[in-house]
Amino acid sequence: MLVSAHRGGAGTQTDLENTRVALERAVALGVDYVELDVRRCGDGTLVLVHDDWVLMGGHRRPIADLTFEEFASRADHFLSLDEALEILEGRARVHLDLKFRSRGAQDEVAAVGRAVEVLGADDVLVTTGRVAAIRAVREWSDAGGLAVRAGLTVGGSVAGRPLREQLRMRRGELSPHDRFEESGANAVVANHWLALAGVARFARRAGLPLVVWTVDDPVSLRWWLRPGRAWLVTTNHPDRALAIRDGRIGA
Repeated sequence: MLVSAHRGGAGTQTDLENTRVALERAVALGVDYVELDVRRCGDGTLVLVHDDWVLMGGHRRPIADLTFEEFASRADHFLSLDEALEILEGRARVHLDLKFRSRGAQDEVAAVGRAVEVLGADDVLVTTGRVAAIRAVREWSDAGGLAVRAGLTVGGSVAGRPLREQLRMRRGELSPHDRFEESGANAVVANHWLALAGVARFARRAGLPLVVWTVDDPVSLRWWLRPGRAWLVTTNHPDRALAIRDGRIGA
């Protein structure tokens, strides 16, 4: 029963998401994994940021239009992927949530390759909702004889879509066999409500480890941290999750 610190361990402090401050705090707690939201700047630098834009001068600026220097100028605790990996090296495993796309998924594979170079294949988990990216990572991993865990995410946002399309997407997410077969994923990653609704059953039948996100309230944490229900629990409250898992809070 492993615990991943969501958005770099910032918890509810959204201004600290994916920052040096949050990473250091997560490592100090003793989490198993630290989740990093990875995007690509316009100059090719991989950086940690959840959304595809940042506020600069009171305006939204797309990450893809910024150089790393412009991105990092907001504050000295905003990080490149390389800087984050140096912080985690020898201290925690990394959960890379890839939130960008490149031609042939070349940059996604490069991001994973860099993480493996620094931390080792056994300490890297990759997640994304893109079938092509997972397939590329798996092909690269297999070709190198590496044990990288690559999970296809189920349960992305349907906000703004017509109701009929939202329902169609959610129904498809409960039976994701075809997408998983195409991707070659060796882990299932699901919103914890979708997991309860059927994705957990799919993972068990497929013999794949289950990653659930984002589990925050104590009741849900107690449920998912019981043996056999999930391989990894992603949470904004890793301190609470670790206390429950380790018996310091009654389960």
